[in-house]
Amino acid sequence: MGQDAFMDPFSNTVGVFQCKIYLLLLAGACSGLKVAVPSHTIHGIRGQALYLPVHYGFHTPASDIQIIWLFERPHTMPKYLLGSVNKSVVPDLEYQHKFTMMPPNASLLINPLQFTDEGNYIVKVNIQGNGTLSASQKIQVTVDDPVTKPVVQTQPLSGAVEYVGNMTLTCIVEGGTRLIYQWLKNGRPVHTTSTNSFSPQNNTLHIAPVTKEDIGNYSCLVKNPVSKMESDITMPIIYYGPYGLRVNSDKGLKVGEVFTVDIGEAILFDCSADSYPPNTYSWIRRTDNTTYVIKHGPHLEVASEKVAQKTTDYVCCAYNNVTGRQDETHFTVIITSVGQKWNTGKLEHFQAMKMLWMTSEYMNLLLFQMLLVFLGCQGLFQPLIVYQDKICTVQFMKLFSTSLPNSKTIQSEHSCAKQCIGVK
Repeated sequence: MGQDAFMDPFSNTVGVFQCKIYLLLLAGACSGLKVAVPSHTIHGIRGQALYLPVHYGFHTPASDIQIIWLFERPHTMPKYLLGSVNKSVVPDLEYQHKFTMMPPNASLLINPLQFTDEGNYIVKVNIQGNGTLSASQKIQVTVDDPVTKPVVQTQPLSGAVEYVGNMTLTCIVEGGTRLIYQWLKNGRPVHTTSTNSFSPQNNTLHIAPVTKEDIGNYSCLVKNPVSKMESDITMPIIYYGPYGLRVNSDKGLKVGEVFTVDIGEAILFDCSADSYPPNTYSWIRRTDNTTYVIKHGPHLEVASEKVAQKTTDYVCCAYNNVTGRQDETHFTVIITSVGQKWNTGKLEHFQAMKMLWMTSEYMNLLLFQMLLVFLGCQGLFQPLIVYQDKICTVQFMKLFSTSLPNSKTIQSEHSCAKQCIGVK
């Protein structure tokens, strides 16, 4: 039979003890005495009870089982705490109310746990039978106070200007021992970079200088062997911008920096840029090499009837009064008649198609005349007519007269000489 932290009361009857099955798995073979502990390091909380579990087993005739607990600190001799033979417990009178053991269970209960209880605990089991078998294990015990919720303080409270100011985040914890600090940004660990540095204990994060990329949700995670706590999220104030200045409109056609709108149609422009705090905007009109401010604010409405020119240049200026930076973008507004442009384009398309058709007809007539020349006009294309001493086909004259709009041009000698066969 084996003994562990949860075994039945010890029997006075001397017998043969058999190993338990789980000890076979741990020790491999059931020979001699085996003592095992689930963990060689156990972390305890000050003021609470701490349980040190121990399992042992053997398979040999045994008349007596002795259990001894010792305590040692670094550079000191082990100190006797308590012991037992079979079911009889013999404690050290100094610790009789602090340490508890219920043999044949070899586990030890420490209550309450104090910082002075931190150290190594040694358990030794002796089996008396045909001979004496001994085995021991050591457990290291640490004692800590749990971590209280940390608080993050940011300096300066008023914020810092990008590329100019620095920022320091400090993690403050009122309670806890053996603290380990970790900084998180948007839930991910913050690492050392060219602008990020940490104090030796890691409880302070220093950013110098700050940039727009440093904006985010920061928190401080503090942990020790018995607990961990995370601070509330804080977002440092960083002033930046303006970046990405652009102008958009609610209507009209935009190509590059040119807006085209129809006559009689009002258009609303919007000027925006990424910045903190928000920018102040101003609109400038440029006319005849002169500029003047026409409006303040992010929006500008332009009505065509209020614009004297068909083409007007504008400028939108964005200014951040904290960073002292500004940016501007130029654009042009062209007022035109969209409907008239469409009609003109349609007419030009029609005229182009008409000229293409006339050219095709003209080429057909030229081919026809070439056939007349090479075939000798041997009555194949009768009837023929004589026009100004030139032989021409009636079909040709009809087609050609309808192909060109000016009949006078057709009847000119020069034109007819090209279209008819000369007669001497």
